[in-house]
Amino acid sequence: MFRIINKTEKQPGDSATAAEPAEKGAAEDPFAVRQEMYTNLAAVTGLPWYWIAAIDQYERTLSKARPKARPLLGQHTGIYIEPERWAGAMNPDYEDTLPASIQWFRGIGRDGDGNGLAERNSDADLLYSLLHQITPYGVTDEDVPVGVWEYYQNSRAVQRVEQFASIYRHYGKLDLFMHAFPLPLGNSYSYRDTWGDRRGWGGRRIHEGTDIFAGHGTPVRSTCYGIVEIKGWNRYGGWRIGIRDLNNHYHYYAHLSGFDKNIAIGDIVEPAQVIGWVGSSGYGKPGTQGKFPPHLHYGIYSDRGLLEWAFDPYPSLKRWEQAERKRLRANR
Repeated sequence: MFRIINKTEKQPGDSATAAEPAEKGAAEDPFAVRQEMYTNLAAVTGLPWYWIAAIDQYERTLSKARPKARPLLGQHTGIYIEPERWAGAMNPDYEDTLPASIQWFRGIGRDGDGNGLAERNSDADLLYSLLHQITPYGVTDEDVPVGVWEYYQNSRAVQRVEQFASIYRHYGKLDLFMHAFPLPLGNSYSYRDTWGDRRGWGGRRIHEGTDIFAGHGTPVRSTCYGIVEIKGWNRYGGWRIGIRDLNNHYHYYAHLSGFDKNIAIGDIVEPAQVIGWVGSSGYGKPGTQGKFPPHLHYGIYSDRGLLEWAFDPYPSLKRWEQAERKRLRANR
């Protein structure tokens, strides 16, 4: 058993554990609470904190995408483990909290906070139990993906966890969810909600995004902290780039006139970082230009674990635009 311990551990009889904030200030900052949990687990398991954070965040994104199938269990962790997997498929009591009987029935539930129970609604027990399935394969950056694969049996899960771990390792913190509007606010541009409009080229298709019209060569910026997943030519989108963020959202920027030459697949980007320029590329073979006015096609896709689905980015764009204007006014 890995016990989660913190520097201000309570004595027997006290109620707060390492998985629960001992101070009111910590409870007010969810990122601080999570960072403490990850750091404590890293100390006792040898697994770097950014891998723990990445696994927890991947689980959190799956639960947000499928809230009915994956209801929240803990207070701070995003991990979901099915009752039968927790207690053991042959266990007659899926609510079993006794570690000995759970292990007898080959369940994965474990006691992570040292209270003698394996509780499926405990942050410490959930984190420990999942990591207990992964760490036997090793705790190095080369070994962890093997353990992730064995747990999920899904190559997409391995890719996502690796991407998230890279972002967390790069920045060394968890609070990486600020957004920026994809074009600089000082430039002239216009857009409306074009979600679901009919396409004019390439057969019967609907518009899965928002078109932002601007002058040719207007800088296009990353809207998020993320990692470059795709870059190159697409006969529909022309020169396009795709960025994956920590919400497991895929941000799609199309019809570019070109890319920032320093950006490559696998690179980490941040909000407002220039990634390319507005153009009119696409609807043909590589290099096709000028079949429509210059604009940025911006789309967002959510990963549900085994498939991705597009959703209307217009509300997000309006929200990010307003938030950025507010930040700019505050900094004047």
